[in-house]
Amino acid sequence: MRTLMTMTAVVYAVGSYSFGGAAMAQSGSVGAAKNVVLVHGAFADDSSWSKIVPLLKAKGFRVTTAGNPLTSFADDVAAANRAIAAQDGPTVLVGHSYGGVVITEAGNDPKVVSLVYVAAFAPDAGQSIGEISQAFAKPAGADQLQPQPNGFLLLSQKGIEEDFAQDLTAAEKAHLVAAQPKTSGAIFEAKPTAAAWRAKPAWYVVSSNDRMIDPEQEKSMAKQIKAKATVLASSHVAMLSHPAEVAKVIEEAAANGHRR
Repeated sequence: MRTLMTMTAVVYAVGSYSFGGAAMAQSGSVGAAKNVVLVHGAFADDSSWSKIVPLLKAKGFRVTTAGNPLTSFADDVAAANRAIAAQDGPTVLVGHSYGGVVITEAGNDPKVVSLVYVAAFAPDAGQSIGEISQAFAKPAGADQLQPQPNGFLLLSQKGIEEDFAQDLTAAEKAHLVAAQPKTSGAIFEAKPTAAAWRAKPAWYVVSSNDRMIDPEQEKSMAKQIKAKATVLASSHVAMLSHPAEVAKVIEEAAANGHRR
């Protein structure tokens, strides 16, 4: 297992997907995107996007969830790359929580025209989650990390119910507890090699009631990446508690991804 300090940094990241893939025209020369790839974060699976998928499909988008395995950063980026490669044109890449690290790397694919960070980490190249979190308050959910064999981690039931998804229904919380995959602690030490947000427009959803990432850190990251920010009175899982608002942000990123 890793040191307690590393474990604390680990719990900071929860929930998103990312993708990367085949080349196409440069983002500056394309119009509105009709493809959306959704990347979940740590301690979650594709079902964390269950309310977003039908909303976007009803608007005519082709929606794909990346299904990152949470076994290593390289595995997660590879999953995102495969999802991007399967798209047929300009693509919006959306990441939640740790998924923001994945889309920061996978979003360098030229098929990706815009990035959406949903209560997500947005590191620069060569930065880990722990490094960008040092100046901010430790979130309450960090104390609910449960080490598992072979370097994997789980959030406790209390952590999910009170810190991860405190504004969801009892039934929704029960599903998140049951569906939670084990997450490799090593992913929280990962460092992107290049930050896609430096070259592509970004949007950011700030969850002002987040207990997994300090909301002030989310605001700071949104400013750092020059993202258009939307603040929602939400828990960490804004895409489940405020799906209509999050879908609207994704739609805006799809319509304006060709603009920097």
